[in-house]
Amino acid sequence: MFGGNSQAHRIIGQIVITGARVFGRAFAEAYKQAAATSRYAAEARKGNMSSANTYASHGLTLDEACKILNVKPPQAGETNLEVVTERFKKLFDMNDPKKGGSFYLQSKVLRARERIEMEIREAERKAKMEKELREGWRPKVYKDR
Repeated sequence: MFGGNSQAHRIIGQIVITGARVFGRAFAEAYKQAAATSRYAAEARKGNMSSANTYASHGLTLDEACKILNVKPPQAGETNLEVVTERFKKLFDMNDPKKGGSFYLQSKVLRARERIEMEIREAERKAKMEKELREGWRPKVYKDR
């Protein structure tokens, strides 16, 4: 007689605890995204777009992206893109939802690769500008024959 009533309380308690955990995780993730967005907006307002781009790829920092792909951070804009691509392909395929993987993790792997590539492109652009400043701008002139 008393067993059924306590069983109902236990089930209701488990539902409440599980719901609180799910809500807590969703709230924490939303807070992280909001914080990254506000940092991006603050840097963009200052006109510091290179720092703003740090958070542009869905709030991922370069350090987080390197940890996700398990690669070393680019040193002076240089990194081994073959290793990054290899790690990306392996992790992306492992997390394929058709193979029982997670779409969320697959998208994080994709964003991590994009973030590292964005850092490398930005470093290449800066290096090109510095080279032009050192050597001067030399346009290519084509002569008609």
